[in-house]
Amino acid sequence: MREHFFRLADHLRTRLEGSEEFTLWLVAEQSDFVRFNGGKVRQAGRVEQVYLEFKLLLGNKHVSQNLSLSGKDDDFALLDQVVADLRSALGDVPDDPYLLLNRTPRDSERVLADTLPPTADMLNDIVTAAAGCDLVGILAAGPIYHGFANSLGQSNWHQAASWNFDWSLHGPGNQAVKRGSAGTDWSAERLRAEFAHASAELALLARTPRHPMPGSYRAYFTPAAVAELLQVLNLDGFSEKQQRAKRSPLVRLVEGEASLSPLLHLAEDCANGMTPGFQAEGFIKPDRIELITAGRHAGSLVSPRSASEYGITGTAAEGDEAGRSLELAAGTLAQADVLAALGTGLYIANLWYLNFSEQSACRITGMTRFACFWVEQGKIVAPLAVMRFDDTIYRLLGSELEALTREREMLVDPGSYGARACASVCLPGALVKRFNLVS
Repeated sequence: MREHFFRLADHLRTRLEGSEEFTLWLVAEQSDFVRFNGGKVRQAGRVEQVYLEFKLLLGNKHVSQNLSLSGKDDDFALLDQVVADLRSALGDVPDDPYLLLNRTPRDSERVLADTLPPTADMLNDIVTAAAGCDLVGILAAGPIYHGFANSLGQSNWHQAASWNFDWSLHGPGNQAVKRGSAGTDWSAERLRAEFAHASAELALLARTPRHPMPGSYRAYFTPAAVAELLQVLNLDGFSEKQQRAKRSPLVRLVEGEASLSPLLHLAEDCANGMTPGFQAEGFIKPDRIELITAGRHAGSLVSPRSASEYGITGTAAEGDEAGRSLELAAGTLAQADVLAALGTGLYIANLWYLNFSEQSACRITGMTRFACFWVEQGKIVAPLAVMRFDDTIYRLLGSELEALTREREMLVDPGSYGARACASVCLPGALVKRFNLVS
């Protein structure tokens, strides 16, 4: 696939006229998808697809077309026709005042060794670990490819095989334990441990649920729950454009009117994530971008368009200026000591239906669900009834943050609409002194 992509780029360089330029952005995958229900394989399939965005430019004018490639020689004739079609359309589009392309070619190649076992072996491990359980989930596994090339001769390639297992164990009624597992290597032993832990939590859900009164409670958020909070922030929170437009939920942090906990250190860790180190305009991402340091605003994600519009240095962010490899620094609380440190309060495994109730104040509302528990004197005593919360990030990750766990989890976006996602977060759990339940 790599060789075919760069042959297409070489071919296109011979088809340009005058001052025309082009960029190519390739996203491809060879993925096995397997759906489970009732602890058994119910549906299995394989997807092989290659998508190409071809952009033709003349000065500050540009037009583009998305293509599906076959990976065979007929792709050359297809691109020849697309060049002709886009060339005829160039004269009808206005100049783009914020167009910014990388004019300093930097080649790169990162090919991670594929250490995954055959998918059939992974299925056997899952079915064995789930024996006797009502397992529901979907496994996606296989290599994902990204490529960039342009008329200046720049060539970039990223290739990595990974897996993502989005799953849950179900009990009577509405009882369920939700989990997500992912990585670039496979461990049957680690999978069995995750199933054993989830099965133990599912057994606890058979107890009579506790329905606490509205109010403030000590709470521990697992890394998955912390990820839900960050996902809401990531919509516009770290975007340079949204911060300048005062639409970022973190605008008070950016302007120095508010702060988060000194324990909080958040960065875009491009070097250790699963996304490529380059983007669709050909800019190379820095290894690391500090966003929040010791609870204070430290930086933002800047796309090429924002860099051009505001006359600032970009960070090679995507167009939405959202994080793709967020990393929250670990703390000092050992995972084994979480319940003892919590004492009496809430163990929050998952959060659902999150949204802003007051965006300018970074106030978020949502629901608890799926294996959240009431804890007394360091022991789980009952499942927590489904509750609504309403609280601010400035409290949960600010004034009320007591500790972060020493251990962290890598969580990968399980999305596969159109193509498999590869965004990830690396997060600890969080212990907070007060968490507001409202109903």
